[in-house]
Amino acid sequence: MGKSRNARRGQAAVAAVVEPVDGGLAELVPDRDRARAWTLLIDGAPQSHVDLDDPAYLDFEYQRRLGHVIDLAAPPGRPVHAVHLGGGALTLARYVAATRPRSTQQVVERDAALVQLVRRELPLAPNARIRVRSVDAREGLAKVPDGWADLVIADVFSGARTPAHLTSTEFLDDVRRALRPSGVYAANVADGPPLAHLRGQIATAAARFGELALVADPAVLRGKRFGNAVLVAADQPLPVAELTRRAASDPHPARVEHGRALTDFSGGAPAVTDAAAVASPAPPPSVFH
Repeated sequence: MGKSRNARRGQAAVAAVVEPVDGGLAELVPDRDRARAWTLLIDGAPQSHVDLDDPAYLDFEYQRRLGHVIDLAAPPGRPVHAVHLGGGALTLARYVAATRPRSTQQVVERDAALVQLVRRELPLAPNARIRVRSVDAREGLAKVPDGWADLVIADVFSGARTPAHLTSTEFLDDVRRALRPSGVYAANVADGPPLAHLRGQIATAAARFGELALVADPAVLRGKRFGNAVLVAADQPLPVAELTRRAASDPHPARVEHGRALTDFSGGAPAVTDAAAVASPAPPPSVFH
């Protein structure tokens, strides 16, 4: 008699894939609760979660919030042109392909060995229309044609920190160049008390875009703990009311700040230029336990 599904899952739970990649030691750990789902860790830090049977399922809080931005960037189901800076396990590119079939996507992931590992162990659907470039994020962004993208998503971490050159006004100048006039930019920003990095990133985006919103756990916004915030920027009005509704109904509810409240939250922080840019702060070890 064949083994039960639970028994097979118990076996699979020990069958993690561990391999060195350019950015450290990568681990693909099976999800005990979902038959063909995996979590990617780099040097012990969780990076991505992928369910091969249900690519529209987003497990990480910040990825669900980016999923809301993707959902609201165009009418439901309409194909988009999307650029993903930072690939990980290609979770968000898979999400766009599943929820917006026939979308055309470019992923810029510097870690070529990681890309090979993910393609081998977590293969993309053959019709996904996802192109991956293994170059630096700014180098890859520079190759995107002017006005090509409906959506640019920045989720780039090196050693759990966003590199300095992806935090500046000069970087955002190239994001705006690649976006259509109606396009949307979204970035995963990690910070903790006193939130100086997050405030600086809000000011930097405000220096280049006319409309901003921030989606984050209230405890992170109050400076009570380290965590992720999703910064959304555009030159057209953002769907703040619907974004607020979706964020509030998440399993881990988030708050949306925009307008005057967001300006006040930034506390007069200056915009960041290439000359003054520094990497985002390293998370405390307790974040991953």
